[in-house]
Amino acid sequence: MPDFRYVAIDPRGRERTGRLTAANDDAARADLVRRKFHIVAVEPAGSREARGRALFGWRRTRLSSKDLALFTRQLATLAEVAPLEEALRTLTRQSEAETARVVIGDVHAGLLEGRRLSDAMARQSPSFPPLYRAMVSAGETTGSLTVILARLADLLERQAEVRGKLIAALAYPIVLTFVAIGVVAALMIFVVPRVVEQFTDVGQQLPFLTRAVIAISSFAANWWWLIAILIAAAAFGWVSAIRRPAFKARVDARLLRLPLLGRLLRDLYAARFARTLSTMVSSRLPLVEGLRLTVPTIRNAALATATANLIDQVRAGGSLSSGLRDAGVFPPLLVYMTASGESAGRLEAMLERAADYLEREFDRFTAASMALLEPVIIVVMGSCVALIILSILLPILQLQSLAGL
Repeated sequence: MPDFRYVAIDPRGRERTGRLTAANDDAARADLVRRKFHIVAVEPAGSREARGRALFGWRRTRLSSKDLALFTRQLATLAEVAPLEEALRTLTRQSEAETARVVIGDVHAGLLEGRRLSDAMARQSPSFPPLYRAMVSAGETTGSLTVILARLADLLERQAEVRGKLIAALAYPIVLTFVAIGVVAALMIFVVPRVVEQFTDVGQQLPFLTRAVIAISSFAANWWWLIAILIAAAAFGWVSAIRRPAFKARVDARLLRLPLLGRLLRDLYAARFARTLSTMVSSRLPLVEGLRLTVPTIRNAALATATANLIDQVRAGGSLSSGLRDAGVFPPLLVYMTASGESAGRLEAMLERAADYLEREFDRFTAASMALLEPVIIVVMGSCVALIILSILLPILQLQSLAGL
């Protein structure tokens, strides 16, 4: 049966918005009348969204990670002092973004229809991933929803903080790299050809460095379109290949074996794995279920496969620490602290400490790597510019020496 979106006034005089499932428009209106609602509007649920998508194809229909963290923190705070329905209604009204109002309003409507919060969130599954909904469901079952929402908010905010640090660390080197490439390309395409025109009638053989730079410059100026096509084809081929699971698994496995980048990625993913699993274990989710829900959150295929194998080992009666050790791709610190947590009966606390340590190591390693990368980029750019200038000066010096003779 189709879904219908409605706007109505309840018996207490408050505005209600939401969705309901009915055979047709008349049945939807009859259902609202049975609830003693005064109907303001009823329309098919997809009509307004379809029009929005048709008119604005770029329109976002899900909560961003930042919006989800903010929503979770606000809901955890309000749910401590107000009923859940009232908290959601308040968040719907105070949300400034249209996307947030639609998503939260739909969850609120599902709650009014008698669904559990986790089931209402499932109607907006792009905004609320399975791991998130599973933890909310565990909180509803155990009666500790506000506590789990607070833990979820901490988890999402910490992930956003780590992601922000990574972006901030990479922003300057990336911009500097593009500027360096642009400067060198401009010199080779626009400056060198103009200078070379001055040496065409000299009748002397130019130095090797000058001839090499002239050849590269001529190729770049005349065949730039071919270079652009080759770059686009290579990018398209890479994107197509990386979508194949077997190829992506091989690439991800090799990335983890790289001297510096491999350690950086391993610590980052291991910290995220440990913090997520710690939050789920502390929320009283079964360990096997927590591992199963953690797998989709891991972007590296090699680590995701290793985590999936952990599920079978734990389900067969093995310990989590032995599974981590056998995988051979997790940091030794995580293995050791997991074993300590299992023996002491404090697995979630030790996983959280491991995540804290790995994130600090990630921060220090990133800061040191970026501090080293920036001067390297500057030296490489300076060397390229120096070679171009030297290739121009050498013929001039050669002509001066001939004129002195």
